[in-house]
Amino acid sequence: MNVQTLTDSLKFITEGGMVSIAVALALLLMSIGSWYLMVVKSIQIRRLRSGSKAFLVHFWNASSLSEGLANGLKQAQNPFAQLAIQGAKAAAHHRRHAAHRLLDACSHEEFIARALRRSIAEENARLETGLTLLASVGSVAPFIGLFGTVWGIYHALGSIAVGGQATVDKVAGPVGEALIMTAFGLAVAIPAVLAYNTLVRDNRLLIGEVESFAHDLHTYLTTGVPLETGEPIDKSFDFGLTEIVEQRSGSKRAAHAEVLS
Repeated sequence: MNVQTLTDSLKFITEGGMVSIAVALALLLMSIGSWYLMVVKSIQIRRLRSGSKAFLVHFWNASSLSEGLANGLKQAQNPFAQLAIQGAKAAAHHRRHAAHRLLDACSHEEFIARALRRSIAEENARLETGLTLLASVGSVAPFIGLFGTVWGIYHALGSIAVGGQATVDKVAGPVGEALIMTAFGLAVAIPAVLAYNTLVRDNRLLIGEVESFAHDLHTYLTTGVPLETGEPIDKSFDFGLTEIVEQRSGSKRAAHAEVLS
């Protein structure tokens, strides 16, 4: 298809007047904005994942908390680094000021947990920036294209009525051209919807990893020792289950003996 053929096939947009031109421009702006967000958010997620892996390895292998946070200060946009920094600031703040107000101050663990929850909420809001536009484009663009189609058909039928010839060959061409606006709307909406679903899934997985890191970080900041997930469980520590089982067994035996008597 050469340039002249493409120009002729899109000539109905200008023939539809300002309404058709406005619809076409709206769809064009939506397409540019959505594709810009798709590229930017995809690059952002990829960089966050690669940077997060490097930060976590450095943080958990550091000999001290200050050494682990040294690399986080260089990665201000990393959610894991921000979480560690905010948690460390909260722990230091509680140690400095809680001693002066023992009756009103909350516990050290609760104060750190609040700071971590707030940091996670802020990072989640930052990751969701721009997704509202993608959702809006995906839901609105098909209807804008449909409106352009209806207006194009109306304008085409009006022109045919003025000419006085309503044969099939005279109607099929203008109406078929007007239907292209619906195709334009779908072409704008479908990539936006697919990108929205993909980005929401990526954000949900990333926030899940951040929350998992927050639990381990909370243990580290409250106890001073990182949680060792590979540490074997002491068999003598049965979480009180043995005592509970024995109590229930004794109660059953006593009830059974009472029934027999």
